[in-house]
Amino acid sequence: MQPLKSLSLIFLNKDLRRRILITVALIVIFRLIAQIPLPHVDIAGLRMFFEQNQVFGLLDMFSGGAVGRFSLALLGVGPYITASIAFQLLTMLIPQLEALQKEGEYGRRKINQYTRLASVPLAFIEGYGLIKLLVSQNVVRIENNWDMFMVLSIVTASSVLLMWLGEIISEKGIGNGVSMIIAIGIIAGLPQSIQSLVQVVAGNPTQIFMACIYGLIILAMIVVIIWVTLAERRIQVTYARRVASSRTASNVESYLPLKINAAGVIPIIFATSILVIPGFLAQLFADARSDWLRSVANTVSSLINNNYVYASLFFVLIVAFTFFYVSIIVKPQQIAENLQKQGSFVPGVRPGKETANYIHTILYRITSTGALFLALIAIVPYLLQATTPEFRTIALGGTGILIIVSVAIEIMNQIKSQMATQTYDKFI
Repeated sequence: MQPLKSLSLIFLNKDLRRRILITVALIVIFRLIAQIPLPHVDIAGLRMFFEQNQVFGLLDMFSGGAVGRFSLALLGVGPYITASIAFQLLTMLIPQLEALQKEGEYGRRKINQYTRLASVPLAFIEGYGLIKLLVSQNVVRIENNWDMFMVLSIVTASSVLLMWLGEIISEKGIGNGVSMIIAIGIIAGLPQSIQSLVQVVAGNPTQIFMACIYGLIILAMIVVIIWVTLAERRIQVTYARRVASSRTASNVESYLPLKINAAGVIPIIFATSILVIPGFLAQLFADARSDWLRSVANTVSSLINNNYVYASLFFVLIVAFTFFYVSIIVKPQQIAENLQKQGSFVPGVRPGKETANYIHTILYRITSTGALFLALIAIVPYLLQATTPEFRTIALGGTGILIIVSVAIEIMNQIKSQMATQTYDKFI
C-alpha cells in the first residue's frame, strides 16, 4: 500500500506530474527516432559487424540499438558529450573560459551555449566518419555524394534534435536529460540481452550454473552501486550562532558532506567516448593502401578487441577522468573561503589555507576510492566475458548498470525534493 500511496502523492503534485509527463513524452519521441531506419543499409551485415567489434558494440548499447539498425538516432548524444569533454579541458587551458566558469549561473549558461554550438560541426564530422567506416565495411551502400550529403544531413539534424530533447528534460522534466537518454537507450537493449542469455542456456544447458553466477554478480553490483552512490564523507563544521535576546553566542555543529562518488557516471561516459576513437580509426584505415598504415590499424583493432587490453585502458581512463571531473566540480579553496565568510570552521583546523588543504586531502582519499569503484564496476563484465566467451553477446554490463542506477537515484532525489517543497508550501 505504501508504494501506491507514494505514487498517488506524486501525481497529486501538479508541478511534479507535469515534469514526469514531459519526460515520458520526450522519451517516447527519442525511442521513435531511434526506431526509424536510414536507407542504403544491410541490417544483417551491420549486426554481424557490431558483434565482432567490442568498441562499436558498446557504442550500440549506449544508443539503444540505434547504431546497430542504422536509424535516425545513429550518433545519439555522442557529439554533445564530445563537445562537453572538449570544453571541460579548454576551461583549464584558456583563461577567458576559466574566468567565465567562475561567474556562476551566467558563466555556466554561456559555456553550455558554446558546447551546443560546437556539437553541430562535431555531429557532422562524427557522422561522416562513421558512415564512411560502415561503407568501407560494405554494410552501408552509398553510391554518390548526393546520397551521402542527404544521409549525413539527416544524421546531424537528428543528433541536434536529441541534444535539444535532453536540454528540455533537464530544464522542464526530471533528471539530467543527456544521462536520461543514454540510460533509456541501455534499458531498451535489456530484452535483447535477456534473449541472448536464454539462447546461450538453451543451446548449452551446462551453462545454467554460469548464467546464475552471472545474474548474482549483476545483483551484487546493483547493491554495491547504490551503496557507494549514496555514501558520503561528512566533515564536521562548527559555526557561531548569536542569540537574539542577549549578546552571547553559542557554537552550532553541522557537517560538510562530500560524496564518495562525486563524479557520478560522467567519467565512464567520457572514457567510453575516448575509447571509441582508436577503434574507429583502426577500422577506417584497415583497408588503407599503405602497408604500414594497414598493419598499424590491424594491430590497434586487435588490441582494442582484446578484453584484457580494453579493460585495462578503460580502467585507466575512468580513474583519470574521475580525478579530472572532481577537480572541476569540487573546489576546496572556494569551500574554505565560503566557510570563513560564514564564520564557520572545522574543529582543530585553522580557517583559510589550512582548511582548504584539509578538505583537499580528504577529497583526494575519497575520490581515489570512488575512482577505483567506478573502474572496477566498469571492467568486471569484460573480465567475465574473457573467461566465458559464451556471454560475450550480452550487452548489459557494469557500465550500463551504473548509468541506470545512478539516473534512477537522481530521479528519486529530484522527486523527493519536489515533494518536500510541496509540503513546505502547504505548511506556510
